[in-house]
Amino acid sequence: MRPHVALLTLPVLIFGSAACRGGGSSAGDGSPTPHPTATATLSAADRLIAFRADYPDWPRTDFSRATIDPREVVRGCPSRDCIPPLDAEGAVALPAPRGGHARFAPARELPYADRLPVVVVTVEGVTKGYPLHILTWHEVVNDRFGERPVVVTFCPLCNTAVAFDRRVDGRVLDFGVSGNLRNSDLIMWDRQTESWWQQATGEGIAGELAGARLQPVPASILPWGEFRRAFPAAPALTEETGFDRAYGMNPYEFYDATSQPFLFSGTPDPRLPALERVVALDRGGRGLAVPFAVLEAVKVANLEAGGVPVAVFWAPGTASALDQREIAQSRDIGAAAAYDARLEGRVLRFRPGPQPGRFVDDATGSAWDIFGRAVEGELRGRQLAPVLHTTEFWFAWAAFHPATEVWEP
Repeated sequence: MRPHVALLTLPVLIFGSAACRGGGSSAGDGSPTPHPTATATLSAADRLIAFRADYPDWPRTDFSRATIDPREVVRGCPSRDCIPPLDAEGAVALPAPRGGHARFAPARELPYADRLPVVVVTVEGVTKGYPLHILTWHEVVNDRFGERPVVVTFCPLCNTAVAFDRRVDGRVLDFGVSGNLRNSDLIMWDRQTESWWQQATGEGIAGELAGARLQPVPASILPWGEFRRAFPAAPALTEETGFDRAYGMNPYEFYDATSQPFLFSGTPDPRLPALERVVALDRGGRGLAVPFAVLEAVKVANLEAGGVPVAVFWAPGTASALDQREIAQSRDIGAAAAYDARLEGRVLRFRPGPQPGRFVDDATGSAWDIFGRAVEGELRGRQLAPVLHTTEFWFAWAAFHPATEVWEP
């Protein structure tokens, strides 16, 4: 079913022709062969000509430095910041002319439904919450954690919630929504150089800063009720943005019940359903995807990613942001978070606890929650360090990481 784009202030869009295929060619071991997304095939001169012809509304973007093929880019909406970003007070040097305000209140004061998904970001001991029922309508929030400038982003079409440090070569960048997509994923732009940035990877793909990479910071999509109980005083994004939006409504109604990604022109990797959610790990290596369907069955995955022992926890109780018209009424898809399993010189292994959303380590029998905190037992009060991960649709992760492995228990 087509996303319910009528709720958005966007033009009517149509699906691309790609579909999730159950077949596909086979590798020598009998497994399906991934279909990587096309890379730049035009000469630098031809890329420049094509970009200038197709995007005359970006005269300050140095397309001679583009690292991608312009044929991979599609317009999702007609102009930059057509989906208005949010800026926290004092966070940016160049305010967005068409943007809004990111205002925060202690989590305990906000009456959001317990099942609503929230992006939880912790930087240098400071934890904040960015509910998806707000982020869906804005996609980019420029913020600060103390002195550290951070941008929190969400692409609904790929279900990618990623946070980045906004500093590049000593310069702080302020980000917006370009209105363009690649592999169905949001392309951001920075106001300082008008370079384009791929949200899923943090890579500069066109402009002065093409080839640069933003440093990601840990972020997880977790249930609001658990977040509010765990961090009652934590600042959380409010609906006081300066815009009159239908916060709590899903503008992409029934999207994740389909088998076809929106505005995706490639061939989805057939190893998993295109819109299967995965916990994506090892962003700097080949990549490792842990399917939600598997996590729901096992509740805990003890694995290794990028040479690091990792524990992935799954718990029920989180509504999909991309299912029913009212997000709070959407089906329960659960939530997952990934942590470094090393603590005080030993590697812990975990199993499901007797209660949903609780996990027990084999070494001490201590109980842990979805936030990686020991809440009972010998290790009570200890905290596992989060590892970089995203919770996103399989097609999107595989498009940018075609060599990724799929974890099995």
